[in-house]
Amino acid sequence: GINAEYGGLKMAEEYVKRNKFPLPIQREEVAKDWKQRGFDCQLFVDPPGREWKNFTHSTNELVTVVEGKMEFTLGGKKVLVWPGDEVFIPKQVLHSTNNVHDSTTRWLYGYD
Repeated sequence: GINAEYGGLKMAEEYVKRNKFPLPIQREEVAKDWKQRGFDCQLFVDPPGREWKNFTHSTNELVTVVEGKMEFTLGGKKVLVWPGDEVFIPKQVLHSTNNVHDSTTRWLYGYD
């Protein structure tokens, strides 16, 4: 299953697959990959400095940055995420995001 791909939550970095998708990011390619793994794929756009704090979900979540740079906090540990990286956020894990880019960040997210 998807959880086995990412291992236990020891460090936030373990939940990031660096350069999972080639640049420039093609939403259709991400959506195709995620659909095969049981996830949907939606686009979100955040202005500079936008933070989303202390979320949990009843489903697993995947995130890929399309443009910009984001900081994720997973289980209290921080990690920077760049375009092409994929983040796996296990269900019920407390997480926050912050657009640390100096302009708009566009990112894809999906739930299983």
